[in-house]
Amino acid sequence: MFIGVDHGTIGIRFAGIEDNEMRIFELSREEAARMDAEAIVDRVETGLETRTEAIELIALTYSMGDGFSRIKKIEKVNNRGLSGEGGAGTRIGGGTNVFDAIKNSGIPTIMIPGIHARSESIDPRMRFFSHCASPEKVGVAYHIYKKGFEHFIFSDISSNTVTICVANGVIIGGIDACIGAPGLYQGPIDLQLIRDIDSGKLSAGEAFANAGVMRKRITADALATLSLFVAMEISAMRVLMNDYGICISANAIFLTGSEGEKDRMKERIDQLLDVKTQTLTRYSAAIGCAEIARDVYYGKNEIMGIKVEL
Repeated sequence: MFIGVDHGTIGIRFAGIEDNEMRIFELSREEAARMDAEAIVDRVETGLETRTEAIELIALTYSMGDGFSRIKKIEKVNNRGLSGEGGAGTRIGGGTNVFDAIKNSGIPTIMIPGIHARSESIDPRMRFFSHCASPEKVGVAYHIYKKGFEHFIFSDISSNTVTICVANGVIIGGIDACIGAPGLYQGPIDLQLIRDIDSGKLSAGEAFANAGVMRKRITADALATLSLFVAMEISAMRVLMNDYGICISANAIFLTGSEGEKDRMKERIDQLLDVKTQTLTRYSAAIGCAEIARDVYYGKNEIMGIKVEL
């Protein structure tokens, strides 16, 4: 079996591929935070109906993944793949427990990096931002690529929103959660939040964690607000694709995440962009990571422009 792990904002999702069969399950970060290593490995075995000795390779994502830029064995990645402590997002401890349990289990595991300023394949202009996307977005991209798409854009809409564009099978850029469109709970820091940070009312992390459409006191409908900004973010990525001479086809824009997979969100974004988006399950990141594990195991040395260095 080949396993992919998506360290998401709400939960940790697992996907396992065995022959042509796919199995999935989700573990909340809060539950994982209360479990020891043995219990976590047992849950993986139960959830994916497998045994550790049957697992050929795990492709693991963790947090922002900004401390490395090539796919590596877990033993070769320092500080769990982070360039430093802190940053955007809420620390619960479940993801850390899962990471440590997998690392200490002895199961062969590779780490997938995030997309950031030191990524080798992205458009040099996108390196203006220190961070473009967390590692699980590479999993989403690969899952779409394996469906036969060379050029595409996808937006992952849930607690936060991240949008990625791919040209010729390579990730060339992305807009991270703290820069562009808000999500349900997290979002970019605007002028008033800067004032709140400067005055000591909030830390920067607290400001980000409370800048989503469900946390801010807005008079407009939350769905209408969220869909508008997501559509604007997708449009921004279309500008970058146009600069590569690639006109994205109407069926090559994808939505995923807990909100992205909902019909109402799709309908609204389709209307705003005059396209027919495709919807992916929230498990698409974990599934894509499992597909990465399988292909790396069989010798693939580059994934979406990211080199494999084992």
